Amino acid sequence: MAEMKEKKIKREERHRDTWDPFQLNPVGAEKEGSRTCFRLAQYLVAVFVGLAVLTSAVIAKGSLLVLTTLSSPKSMRSEKEQQFYMLMLVFCLVCPNFLVFLKSLWRCAFKSFVRPNMRTMAFICAIECLVSLGTSVLVLVVMPEFDVLTNLFISGGVCITSAILQIIFKLQRESWRIVFPICSLLLTIAGYCLLGMDYYVRVHSHVDGETANSFKFVAIGICASLLVSLCWWENPLQATNRVQDTLSELDGFRDFVFIISSILRVIFYCILSQAFCSAACHWFGVVACKIHAVRMSFALPVCCTGPAVLLVGLILFITQAQTLGGDKTMSITGDFSSVFSYINFMLRINTTPMALLEVTNSICQTSLNSYYLQWPFSMLALEGVCMWSGFVTCTYYVWKIKVQRIERTSQLFVRRLYESVFIDQSLLLNTKMKVARAKNQASHDEIQDCVIYLCATMWHETYDEMLKILTSMFRLDRYRGDPKEEHSDYFNFECHIYVDDAFTGEDVPERRLVNSYVEDLIHVVVEVYRVFTNKEPDDVSIIETPYGGRLMLVMPEGNMLYIHLKDKRRIRNKKRWSQIMYLYYLLGWKGYIVKNPQKINTRRSSLISVDGEIFLPQFENDNKRKFISDDNTYILALDGDTDFHPKAVILLVDRLRMYDNVGAACGRIHPTGMGPMVWYQKFEYAVGHWLQKTAEHVFGSVLCSPGCFSLFRGSALMDDSVLKRYTTTSTRASEYVQYDQGEDRWLCTLLLQQGWRVEYNAASDAYTNSPQEFKEFYNQRRRWGPSTLANTLDLLHSGAETVKRNTSISRLYIFYQMFTVGSSILGPASVTLMVAGAFQFVFKIAGTLSIIIASIPPVLYFIVCFVAKPNNQITIAAIMSVLYAFLMTASFFSIIGDMVVQGTFLTPTGVFLVSMAIMYLVTALLHPQEFTMLIYGLMYFICIPSGYLLLTIYSLVNMNIVTWGTRESNKTEGEVKKQHNLLCDRNCRICCWDMKLQVLLPDNWVYPVKEEFLKKLTYANLKKNLKEQIWYTLRNKNEDDVCEELVLMLTDTLNGELSAVGPEDVLTDLQVEQLQHELTQQARHILKTNGMNRLEKRVKRAIEKTLTAPKVQKLDEKDFWNKLIDRYLAPIKNTKQHEEEVTKELKSLRNKAVFLYFIINVLWVVATFFLQAIGNDIISIKIPKLHSNGTPSGEFLKVEPLSLMFLLSFAVLLFIQFLAMLYHRYKHAEFTSFQILLFPAVKI
Repeated sequence: MAEMKEKKIKREERHRDTWDPFQLNPVGAEKEGSRTCFRLAQYLVAVFVGLAVLTSAVIAKGSLLVLTTLSSPKSMRSEKEQQFYMLMLVFCLVCPNFLVFLKSLWRCAFKSFVRPNMRTMAFICAIECLVSLGTSVLVLVVMPEFDVLTNLFISGGVCITSAILQIIFKLQRESWRIVFPICSLLLTIAGYCLLGMDYYVRVHSHVDGETANSFKFVAIGICASLLVSLCWWENPLQATNRVQDTLSELDGFRDFVFIISSILRVIFYCILSQAFCSAACHWFGVVACKIHAVRMSFALPVCCTGPAVLLVGLILFITQAQTLGGDKTMSITGDFSSVFSYINFMLRINTTPMALLEVTNSICQTSLNSYYLQWPFSMLALEGVCMWSGFVTCTYYVWKIKVQRIERTSQLFVRRLYESVFIDQSLLLNTKMKVARAKNQASHDEIQDCVIYLCATMWHETYDEMLKILTSMFRLDRYRGDPKEEHSDYFNFECHIYVDDAFTGEDVPERRLVNSYVEDLIHVVVEVYRVFTNKEPDDVSIIETPYGGRLMLVMPEGNMLYIHLKDKRRIRNKKRWSQIMYLYYLLGWKGYIVKNPQKINTRRSSLISVDGEIFLPQFENDNKRKFISDDNTYILALDGDTDFHPKAVILLVDRLRMYDNVGAACGRIHPTGMGPMVWYQKFEYAVGHWLQKTAEHVFGSVLCSPGCFSLFRGSALMDDSVLKRYTTTSTRASEYVQYDQGEDRWLCTLLLQQGWRVEYNAASDAYTNSPQEFKEFYNQRRRWGPSTLANTLDLLHSGAETVKRNTSISRLYIFYQMFTVGSSILGPASVTLMVAGAFQFVFKIAGTLSIIIASIPPVLYFIVCFVAKPNNQITIAAIMSVLYAFLMTASFFSIIGDMVVQGTFLTPTGVFLVSMAIMYLVTALLHPQEFTMLIYGLMYFICIPSGYLLLTIYSLVNMNIVTWGTRESNKTEGEVKKQHNLLCDRNCRICCWDMKLQVLLPDNWVYPVKEEFLKKLTYANLKKNLKEQIWYTLRNKNEDDVCEELVLMLTDTLNGELSAVGPEDVLTDLQVEQLQHELTQQARHILKTNGMNRLEKRVKRAIEKTLTAPKVQKLDEKDFWNKLIDRYLAPIKNTKQHEEEVTKELKSLRNKAVFLYFIINVLWVVATFFLQAIGNDIISIKIPKLHSNGTPSGEFLKVEPLSLMFLLSFAVLLFIQFLAMLYHRYKHAEFTSFQILLFPAVKI
C-alpha cells in the first residue's frame, strides 16, 4: 500500500504540470530495496558452511582415531577384527588418492597434456614416496601403538617443515611476523620433547601395556611426522621467487604428476563415513573460501577441529562412563585407577558400545592409569597444547588471506590432493600463503579495473522489445553509479546500440528521415529515462556520421549511451557487419587513440566546465582506457530484445577475470513469449543448456556463445585470424551458409581455432524473445541448422591443428563431437523409426509394414520441399506436425499400456522411457529455479517429429535461401510516412490539369530528432527536471534543508518567469537565456544567505544541465569511418551475373548435402527394415522378461539388434551428457547454489 501511495503522489505532482502525466513502468525498473534480509542470509549460509566444515572435520578425525584404536594390538578385539579395521585405515589412505587419480586422468584426456620434464618428475616422485612412506608408517604402524589422546595431539606436528621454510625464506611482509613461524617451530619441538618425556614417565611408573619398546615407536612416529610434513613443501616456495621457473614448469604437467603420484601412494600404502566426511570437509572448505567466508567458515572451524574432537570425546567419556553396565553409583570424579579397572572388566563382558570402550581402554594406557603418579598426565596435555599452538601459529596467514569472488580453486590451494587422515592440517597447510593473481593485475589485493562495452544490434524490434534492452542498460547504469567514483566490482562501461535500416526516404541526404523503428527507439529512451529519474534526458547530442547518424546521451548516473543509426545505402546492414563495425570502432579505433593521445582532437578541451566537470563523460572513459589492457577490455554482445540484470554481467566478467585463456563466456538464455511454439522452445533451451552446453563445457569448450548475451575478451577478438578473418565477404556458397547464417557460431569457431576457450556460466541469466509463430520458428532454424553443421564440420576438419593450439580441446573431445554430429545426421531416420514404433504400438501392425508407413510422410514432404514455395512448405509442415503430435500422444500412452500388459517396464522401450523420465527429473531437481520447465516436456515430446524430422528436411532443402527470414519488415519501401520537413501539401485542379504542390524545408533527419528531445524545454518538463537535478547534484552533501529551500525558491522563480508560457510550449533561445540568468541569481542569493557559497558551482551546473538543449555536433572521427567503410563495410553491390552464379552454387551445395543426408538415413532405415523382415527368430537379441518385482518370468523379449544398438548409442550419448551435468553441478555449486550470496560478496 505504501508503494501505491507513493506512486499516486508522484502522479499527482506530474498532473499539476501537464495533461499527460501517465508513464510506463517497465518490469525491473524499480529501485532495489533494502538488502538487510539478503545480508542476513549471507551470514546464515556462512555459519552453515562453517558448521558443515567443523562437523565433517570432527567426524572424519574422530572416525580415524576410533579406527586406529580398534586396530591396535592392545585393543580387546580379535585378531581378525583388528585386521579388518586395519584394512579400513588403508582405505582411508587410498580413497583421496584414487579420486585425484580419476580427476587428473580426466583432465589429461579431455584437457591439456604437457610432456613432463623427467628431472622435475623424478624429484616430485621422490617427495611423494617419502610422504607416502611417512603417512603409512605413522597411520598403520605407530598410531595403533599409541593411545587415542597421543594420536590426536601428534598430528599437529606435521607443520614443522612449513614453519622451517617460512623462517628460511622470510616470507612475511612485516618483519615482526616472523615470530609466528618461529613460535610454531619451538612449540612443535617442545611437543615432541614432551611426547618423549611422557612415555619415559609411563614406562618408569609401570603404566599397563607400556614397555621400553614404546620408545622405538615414539622415535618412528616423530620421524614419520617429519616425512609427512614434506607434503606441503611447495606452498612456502610458491610464496617466494626462488624457484618460480621450476614451479611454473610443474604447473604445466601437474595433472600428469598427480596421476603418477597417486598411483605411487596407492601402491605404497575407515569406515566409509571417514572417507566421505574427509571429502565433504574438503569441499565445504573450498566453498567457504569462494563465498568470502574464510575466517568464519574455514579458518576458525578447521583450527577448532582438534579441540572439538577432544571435547566431544571427553563429553562422551564422562556421560557414558558413569552408566557403564548400569552402575549409577560410581562417580567419574573418584579414583581414576578404580574407574579404569572397572572399564577393563566391562570390556571383557562387552555390554556397552564397542567403540567407546575401546577408546576408554586406550586412555587407560596414559599416566592416568598409573598406580603411583598421575601428575605426569599434565605433560601429555601440555604436549597437545604445544602441538595445537604450533599448528595455529604456522598457519596464521590463512586468517589474513584475501580472495576474489568465485576464486579459482587452483589459486587457493597448492595441491589438488587432500590428506584424509590429517584433514584439518591438510586444509590449512595446503592454502596458499600468497594467492596469485592474473599476470595483467598490478596488485595482489585488488581486482584490476576493466571496461565493458555493451553492444546491442537492432533489426526491426518492437516497442516492447526495445523497452527490455533499454531497461537492462539503465539498471546497469544504476548499479554502477557515477563513473567518476570507484565501484566494488572495478568496472566502467558504455552502451552502444546499432540500428540497422534506420532511415527511409530518397538517396538525397536532405531528404533522409529516420523510420518508425528509430522513432519508437527514441520514445523508449525518453520513457525509460523518465522512469529511472523522473525527468527528461539532460545531455543529448545529435551527430551526422558517414554511416548515417549518431545519438549520444548521458545516462542518469553519468555513463554513456550511444545510438548508431545505420543507413543501408551508406554501410552494410545486418548483424555481422554491425559487429565488425563496433569491434573495429571500440577495439581498433578507441584502442588506437588511447595509445596515441596526441591524435585526439584538441577541441575536446572546450567541453570542460568552469568547475572542472566534463559535459559529456565519454572522453573520461577514453582516458581511463589508457590504464586498462586489451585483456581487461570486454565486449558484451546483445540483441535488441535481451533482458538481463547486472548480476548476470558481473558473473561473466568474473569468468574472464579468473581465467586468462577464456576468450568468451555465455550465460543461460531463457526464451520468452506466449504460445505453443514458445513452450516447445522453453524445454528445448532448458535441455540444451542442462545437458549439451554443460557437456561441452566439462569435456572441452562450448562451441557457440550466442550473440544475444555473450561477453568477449578484447585481446581474444584482436588475435590473429579472428577479427580480420571475420570481415571476410562471402563469395562462395559454403561461406554464405557458414559466415552469414550463423555469425555467432563462426566467431566462436575462430576463437577456438586460435586457442581460446569459450565457457558457460549457468548462473548468468538472460531473457530474449523467441519466435512465437510456426513460420518464424522454421525460418530461424533454417538458418541455424546448416550453419551449426557447417561450423562443427569446419572445427572437426581442423581438429588436429586445434588440439595443438587449444588446451581445452582434446582428441577425445573431437571424437565426442564426431559422435554428436553422427547422431544429429541420423536424426530423421531415428524419428522415422520412432514413428514406426508408434504405429506398431497403436495400430498393432507388423514391424515391416509400420516402417513403410512411417517412411511415406517424410518422403512426400521431401518432394514437396523441392517443388513448393517456402511458405507453402511451412504450411504443410504445420499440418503434418499436428498429425504427428496426435500420433506421439497415442504412442506415449500406448507405451505405458504395453508396460502394463507385459507386466513389467523392463522392456527396451519401457526402460528407455523410464530412464529418460528419471534423468530429466533429476536434472530438473539439480536446477531448482528451472524445475517448472518439466511442464513443457510433454509439448517437446509430441513435437519431436516436427523438430527433428520435418524441420531437418525443410532446413536442408532450403539451404540455398540465405535471407534472414525473421523480423522482416511488414512495411514496404514506399511507405507513406509523416513528413517532418513538409511545410505545405496541397492538391490543386486548374481546368483539366491536376497538380500537387509540396513545399519542403531544407532540413534532414536531424531536425525531427532534435525536435523530439527539445520537449525537455517545455514548462511542465522544466519544473520537474529542475527539482530532480538539484536533488541529484547535492545528493551526497548532507544539506537537505538548503536543497529543499533551493527547490522551492527556484520553482517559484521558474513559475514567475514562465507564467505566460503554455505547459507544452518549447522555450525559445532568448527565453532559456533569460530564465537561466534569473535562476542563477536566485540560487546565488539563497546559497549566500545560508553560507553555502562552496555549492555555487554545483548548483550553477545543475541549472545549466536543466536548460541545456540537444546539441548538434560535428564528428571528429570522419577519417576513421570513411576508411573503415571503404575497406570493410561498403554496401555490397553484386552484379546480376554474380548473383546467378551464387544461386547456382548454393543449389549445388544444397543438392550435395541433401543427397548425403538422404543416403545415410535411407541406409539406416532400410537396414532396420530388412533385419525386421528376416524375423526375430533368426536375428534377434533375447532379453529375459522380468516382473516388476525383479523376478524372471521365464519368457523372452526379442528385439532386432540394429534398433537396440541405436537405442543404446542414443542412450549412451544422453548418459554421457548427464554425467557431465552432474559434474558441472558439483563443480560450480559455489556460484550456482550460492549465486545469490555471491552478489555482492561479503567478506566474513
